[in-house]
Amino acid sequence: MTYGVRTLHPLSFPLPSAWDTAISDWVVWLAASGASPATRRLRRAHLRYTARILGVPTPGDVNTAQLIEVIGAEGRSLEYRRSLRSSLVVFYGWALTSGLVESNPVSGLPKIRAASAHPKPATDDVWEYLQQHADERTLLMARLACEAGLRRAEVAKVHSEDLLSGVDGPELIVHGKGGKQRIVPITPSLAAAIRAAAPRDSGYLFPGQIDGHISPDRVGHLVSRAMPPGWSMHKLRHRYATRGYAGTGNLRAVQEALGHASVATTQRYTAVSAREIRAVAEAAAHRVAL
Repeated sequence: MTYGVRTLHPLSFPLPSAWDTAISDWVVWLAASGASPATRRLRRAHLRYTARILGVPTPGDVNTAQLIEVIGAEGRSLEYRRSLRSSLVVFYGWALTSGLVESNPVSGLPKIRAASAHPKPATDDVWEYLQQHADERTLLMARLACEAGLRRAEVAKVHSEDLLSGVDGPELIVHGKGGKQRIVPITPSLAAAIRAAAPRDSGYLFPGQIDGHISPDRVGHLVSRAMPPGWSMHKLRHRYATRGYAGTGNLRAVQEALGHASVATTQRYTAVSAREIRAVAEAAAHRVAL
C-alpha cells in the first residue's frame, strides 16, 4: 500500500499508537543523552508533526520521498526545515540502532544550507524606548540580554548565587544550552542590580513554576512587549554581540561570551555598519593611490 502525504492540518489527525510509543521511548533516550527539556520538546513536536502528516502506521513504513515532501512543504522557513531534518536524523539514527526500523529513510535526504545571516541588533533608540517602557523587573531581564549577552532561557535561570567576584571585576555564571555553563564578565552596575533583585536568603532572580524559576517564553514575552513593534528580546543579544565585536575586534572572545559552539554562529549575530564597510573601501583606495 502506498501512503501519500496528507494536506489537512496535521493536528487534526490521530497519532498512531506505534508512533506514540516510539516517540515516547526516544524522548527518554534524549533525556538520558543530556538533551535539554527545550530540545526534547522541540524534537518531540517535530516527530509528532511528521507522524500525523504522513499518516503511516509505524516509523518503519516511512520512505525517503515522503520525508522530502514533508520537509519541503510550502510556507516553511529554511531554519525550520533544517531543524526538522535534524530531528528526523536523530530519531531514525536511534530507531535503526534500537531495531525499530530495518532501514534509515533519512540517509537520502538532501542537506539544507543555513539561512543567510541578517543580524538586526537593537538600536540605541530601541534600547532607550525599552528603558522608558519596562518595569524594574523586566528592565533587569533586558539588561542581562543587552549587557551580558544572555539568551532568554539563560535569563530565566539566573540565581543569586551565580554572581561572582572575579579578579578583574564582577562575573556571572550563565546556565546555557545543553546544561553547559560559562562565566561572563559584567559591569559593577549590572552586578548591583542583580544584588538588589536577589531574594533575601537565596534563590532565582525571577521565581516561577518551571523548576522554581520563570519560563523562557515568559521572559521573552515581557521584554519584547516593552520594545517597539517589530522588535524582540533576541535582538538585544545581537546588540551585545555587535557592540562587543566593534569594541574589541575579537570574534573569538565574543563567541565565548555568547556561548556559541561555532564562531560561524557568532558571525551571524554581528552586524557590520555602513561606516565600517566604507572604511574598508577608503583604506583600499588609499593603498591603490600609494
